[in-house]
Amino acid sequence: MEHQHSSRARLSPSSDTEDISATALLLAPRLAYFAGVARTEHVTRAALEMNVPQSTLSRAMARLEQDLGVDLFARHGRTVSLTPAGRTFLASVERALAEVERAAEEVRADADPATGKVAFGFLHTMGAETVPGLLHAFRADHPRVRFSLVQNYGEAMLEGLRAGELDLCLTSPVPDAPDLVGRRLDEQKLRLVVPADHRLAGRRRIRLAEASDETFVTLEPGYGLRRITDDLCREAGFKPRIAFEGEEAETLRGLVAAGLGVALLPPPTVPRPGVVELTVTAPRAAREIGVAWLADRPDTPPVAAFKKFLLSRRGSLLP
Repeated sequence: MEHQHSSRARLSPSSDTEDISATALLLAPRLAYFAGVARTEHVTRAALEMNVPQSTLSRAMARLEQDLGVDLFARHGRTVSLTPAGRTFLASVERALAEVERAAEEVRADADPATGKVAFGFLHTMGAETVPGLLHAFRADHPRVRFSLVQNYGEAMLEGLRAGELDLCLTSPVPDAPDLVGRRLDEQKLRLVVPADHRLAGRRRIRLAEASDETFVTLEPGYGLRRITDDLCREAGFKPRIAFEGEEAETLRGLVAAGLGVALLPPPTVPRPGVVELTVTAPRAAREIGVAWLADRPDTPPVAAFKKFLLSRRGSLLP
């Protein structure tokens, strides 16, 4: 049978995204039916294999051809064969159905209680010791759960939660937003870090106001620790004079060791030569560490298990 152009109403091609979406919505329910008929070349046999009434399948194929405006099948009594247009269409349909099946298998695998995946974000300062220790402890009872790990600053991780890219994140400060849930887990003291040859290096404790004339190195705006630094300095009665802004706490320690300024930082994983870390007695210098997730989003079993584990570490999160 020759490929016949039909005068029936048909979908017109368009580059408009809304029209493409409408086309997909219209055609998608019939694609598996089409592939089944094309595979068997017999409507009755395909209906039996797919457990649908033959009349439903016949109507679906007729409507599919009508919507496309081309004949996909040449009919020979009870059997059918693909037209050239049908063969072209089948190749793309099979790829689309295979991709749908792959995606379905992937999301089922990610939700599997034993082997599923958790997308977990955390601050850079949590990466060297805290997070590895948490994962080690969690996997003692969940040895096959997989993790997608993302290190970033707080605001970026909260956007990751909202975008569906993260399931949970460890952040500071604990967010207070209507679309998020935040739970405080622990507190981390901050220290004033000064060069080893600094005039204050012989001290063990210091009031932050005593550093009002110092040059500071800090994280960039948008980082939680930067906001905390600005707030603490304001509470101490001064605005810090900032020489360098960075993205990672240990880089700032290196800048301090090089004599380029002082910094308010959490304790290091390993002591850094060339610096002295002073306890800040006033104002109280600490940051809350908490876990956050998107409100009203259902958890997969592995996410629920890891969330329960994190909440159980309240007060003992940090090494």
